[in-house]
Amino acid sequence: MQTTPKSMRLQIGIFGRTNVGKSSFLNMVAGQDVAITSPVPGTTTDVVEKPMELLPVGPVVFLDTAGVDDVSVLSAERIKRASLVFDRADVFVLITADGVWEEYEEMICQQAKKRSLAVIVVCNKIDLGHPTEMFCQKVKEAGAEIVLCSSVEMQKREEYVTNFKSTLIESLPEEHFRPPAIIGDLVPPGGLAVLIVPIDLQAPKGRLILPQVQTIRDALDSDAAVMVVKEREYLSALSLLSGKPDLVVCDSQVVQKMVADTPKDVPCTTFSILFARLKGDLVGAAKGAAAIERLKKGDRVLVAESCTHHAAEDDIGRVKIPRWLRQFTGADIAIDVCSGRDYPEDLHNYSLVIHCGGCMITRREMLSRVSKAETKDVPVTNYGVAISHLQGVIKRVLEPFPAALFAYNAERERV
Repeated sequence: MQTTPKSMRLQIGIFGRTNVGKSSFLNMVAGQDVAITSPVPGTTTDVVEKPMELLPVGPVVFLDTAGVDDVSVLSAERIKRASLVFDRADVFVLITADGVWEEYEEMICQQAKKRSLAVIVVCNKIDLGHPTEMFCQKVKEAGAEIVLCSSVEMQKREEYVTNFKSTLIESLPEEHFRPPAIIGDLVPPGGLAVLIVPIDLQAPKGRLILPQVQTIRDALDSDAAVMVVKEREYLSALSLLSGKPDLVVCDSQVVQKMVADTPKDVPCTTFSILFARLKGDLVGAAKGAAAIERLKKGDRVLVAESCTHHAAEDDIGRVKIPRWLRQFTGADIAIDVCSGRDYPEDLHNYSLVIHCGGCMITRREMLSRVSKAETKDVPVTNYGVAISHLQGVIKRVLEPFPAALFAYNAERERV
């Protein structure tokens, strides 16, 4: 992998009315033409994603949204797509011009406040006039910070970008400076993690899948060693070691074999469970897995994927999990599948949501999805947690996470 995955970058949402200069501002910050600009309203028709290294902030993704006062046939869809960024962004950047501060600008600030996020108001086009004292007062009352710039004054680009970056750093969420560990807190410095990585039809040719790569990197960042093997070579690999590994991690599809082959005093889990903790709420996912016991004929289950890969013949989300659910419950359960960012707004018809590890989306977006289910009293679990429950090994793979194991046992007793 040559670059930081989008899901691990700071997500900066760019909002504003049509033709206030959102795309021009993005081009100015990037120092190149990454977004199409035009005086014609509605030029930006969809969310434009631009990954870049914004030093000293680090790897970021700018999410350039369409204007909201576009009156074309596609305006409603554009507005809908722009609003999806609310649940993705870590910071809101609101581009304004001509001193306009009305209902739309207030709405953006309210959406940010609802999520406890910072808003940076960029007053663009100051070459045509500076914001009034009344405008600045409204921004202050909204709890936002102001940055002045003119996207067309390229001779002052460095000054404008420096001011923007300084304000951005001051506004960043605290967790940006404390990225969570994947296995770094489970394996001591100098320790060893064994990763069991099946090579099947869904494994990219010549590469490992993203969760495996990220786990390896996290171990190395934590000064731990990693041994990577396929499931058939796992036992042989253990015999080569002078001692026992500190942790064993496997793909969920081979969790039964991994548990059977792993000494009982060696902690073990799955990649998907690690990502349930990294990207979402592992304790909630453990409780959600226990809810599988309540499924009955006629219930609906949503299987949610955050990526848009081409489904293989025996796809985990579309084929295996539905089959295992029906075998486990003995009931004819209706299964719906959504992928990418096509996540339903209303989940009240579902008895359970089973979500993938979420390696392609941010933690904030995953938690937003969990929250939408919770408001409808719909339990949410994770591929790895659900599969481990269905395979009868969940208590073993939750042992490294006492709070999640406790929550699972408590929910099972309640069920």
